[in-house]
Amino acid sequence: MAKDLLLEIGTEEMPAKFMPGALKDLKEIAAAKLGERRIEYNEIKTYGTPRRLTLLVSGVAEKQADQKSENKGPSLKIAFDDKGAPTKAAQGFARGQGVDVSQLVTKDGYVYAMVHKTGQEVKELLPELLPEIVTSLAFPKSMRWGNLDMRFVRPLRWLLALFGDAVVPFELCRVAAGRTSYGHRFLSKGQITVESVEEYFVKMVENHVMVDQELRRRVIREQVEKLAVQQGGKAVIDEDLLEEVLYLVEYPTALCGKFDEKYLALPSETIITPMREHQRYFPVFGENGKLLPVFITVRNGGQDCIDIVRRGNERVLRARLADARFFFEEDKKVPLAERVEKLKTIVYQEGLGTMFDKVMRVEQLAAFIAEEAGIDKAELPVVERSAHLSKADLVTGMVCEFTELQGVMGREYALLNGENPAVAQAIFEHYLPRFAGDVLPETPAGRVVSLADKLDNIVATFSRGLIPTGSQDPFALRRQALGIVNILINAQFHISLSQIAKKAMDLLAITESDRREKLVSDLMDFFRLRLKNVLTDEGMRYDMIDAVLAVGDDDIFDTWLKAKALSAETGTESLVRIIQGLTRVANLAKNASNVGIEPERFTTDAEKNLYQAYVDALRKTKAMTKAKDYSGVLNVLAAMTVPIDDFFGQVMVMVDDMPVRNNRLALLKAIAGLSSDLADLTKIVA
Repeated sequence: MAKDLLLEIGTEEMPAKFMPGALKDLKEIAAAKLGERRIEYNEIKTYGTPRRLTLLVSGVAEKQADQKSENKGPSLKIAFDDKGAPTKAAQGFARGQGVDVSQLVTKDGYVYAMVHKTGQEVKELLPELLPEIVTSLAFPKSMRWGNLDMRFVRPLRWLLALFGDAVVPFELCRVAAGRTSYGHRFLSKGQITVESVEEYFVKMVENHVMVDQELRRRVIREQVEKLAVQQGGKAVIDEDLLEEVLYLVEYPTALCGKFDEKYLALPSETIITPMREHQRYFPVFGENGKLLPVFITVRNGGQDCIDIVRRGNERVLRARLADARFFFEEDKKVPLAERVEKLKTIVYQEGLGTMFDKVMRVEQLAAFIAEEAGIDKAELPVVERSAHLSKADLVTGMVCEFTELQGVMGREYALLNGENPAVAQAIFEHYLPRFAGDVLPETPAGRVVSLADKLDNIVATFSRGLIPTGSQDPFALRRQALGIVNILINAQFHISLSQIAKKAMDLLAITESDRREKLVSDLMDFFRLRLKNVLTDEGMRYDMIDAVLAVGDDDIFDTWLKAKALSAETGTESLVRIIQGLTRVANLAKNASNVGIEPERFTTDAEKNLYQAYVDALRKTKAMTKAKDYSGVLNVLAAMTVPIDDFFGQVMVMVDDMPVRNNRLALLKAIAGLSSDLADLTKIVA
């Protein structure tokens, strides 16, 4: 009869941001460990609160599955002597397999041991398996406590381990597993005794713990939305913030607080940022889309003394907003343009000068990118002014206090100083995208300055030898490179990434040819992986991605267009015929010598027709490639398959007459080159 298995790991409060990964790992590790031991089960679920990680495996078999295996041993020549008696080799093999030598069977010239292992009782395996699951969990940061050697995210306080209604006995960090758990730190009355797996969730609810994180998520969302409606508005629930709050509480109760309306005179971001980033509050907006002087937060507890909690949160936010108001008023006294000079006091990176030096580079690089991308010349003054002011808000009091507002305050102060609104918007946009899933810059100046800033960051950091490896990326270069790739695709910019990188090196005074060559190679490899990730995320097949990348990736948008065109033909008969035909052509073309095509040597109709088809296709593919019409190129290649098939059906290529052979091979080599600007079609699995 199957039973449910429950493991609860009780700890001190764990960091909220670690929880989603820990729950995912817990599930995967448990599945792997159960599989290794041939323990069958129905389903695995994981639950988590700030103080516990819970594993529930339903329908666990009481007995390990039997194992039958056919293990190969030595060859017959080695296993038996001339008289047919088993040798020491056979005897040793049998002994190692746990069978009698007489039980060995012969097959295919070898001896085999047919091994049958009877499954053990699962309850006997669990005391060893559960500690392995716990100790296999890894966290971004772990700790040791006391004089113990084990590392974990936080000190272990209790272990609840039940198989059905029986305790699974084991010990970790001097904590013995049992049937004891703990409820809410303040609302529960102490230890909880859990008699069975079925009783666990009931006891948790009775002791003010919502173990199921998805239930807590629904409750928090519903409570926040309800309170916002009561205030005549709508709560903006940021999913990342909700995820964090979710793992800060075990028993959520939302409450609404207020702040003085005078603070609404501040830019809305200066209010929302302290609320969301520092206090974990949800802002509320009215029907007109304007921020209301209220906030919603979630406490870890019930309704008791809720007014005291509300007043405490209001007092903390009031101090935050007073600081923001002070910094905002002080910052307005100095125009943004006058702050650029102060960037000389901020070091950019060791050996790479100051932020002022970086701004000077970004100005020139942005102008270069604008020209390469074909930006309207009327936009150039906006690009240059945006680049010049892009980092000026870093020396404002507001950004020094609330670093999340960089770019946001630059836009606000630029508008207050009477700068061109396009300049102000570009100052904000040049930081985009700030995180995965963030919006991309939409204005020409915003796109160009964003590209210049990020490319300068990457090239400068690479020049110091600080290339991201493994999980180490302290300067967030992967995110910035991914942003560059997405911006180039979104903006439809046809620019050479290597040329932009070389310009960035010029501005960084990197002149040694060997060093420049190595940097360009490393940078292109780095961006190639980011582009590959983008194409994979869009659902493109790995072989088509490899085929496109094989012919070049210097123009990111152009490579993306080629991949999209190929991907649109996935699974079509047309593409299969193109691949088969051109692969056959390419295989023979490898034998071609460096001679040109001599049309007058063609004698058969099949080769004459193929040559004429090639001439027409060459003219069309050149025009279509120039127009970036890669779907059209594929159509032309598809039309070539008929004369190619006729040619191979009627013409012998590798004839003894060398001039004729070489002429035919030259034609095939030229045909194979028709797709060279699109993709290496030989890499595609037909």
